[in-house]
Amino acid sequence: MIIKLRNLGPASFKMLAAAGISSETQLRKLGAIAAFVAIKQAGESPSLNLLWAMEGALTDRDWRDIANNDRLELLIQLEDFENNMKQK
Repeated sequence: MIIKLRNLGPASFKMLAAAGISSETQLRKLGAIAAFVAIKQAGESPSLNLLWAMEGALTDRDWRDIANNDRLELLIQLEDFENNMKQK
């Protein structure tokens, strides 16, 4: 269950559920970037803090560590992912 993952609380679970993501397995299979995009496509308005939180949950790190150390890399990956989706 997603509930066991760090950084994620009720608001995160609600947004994940709106995107059809209800288990840790589903989240791990998608990864933080694809899950973030799926949440946006489901009509939710996630902040980038959710991206940091999901990446931290998947790597067992605090979301603030992700925000401080991995922000640029994740933003580039997010932009690439969204650009690739537009080209399809």
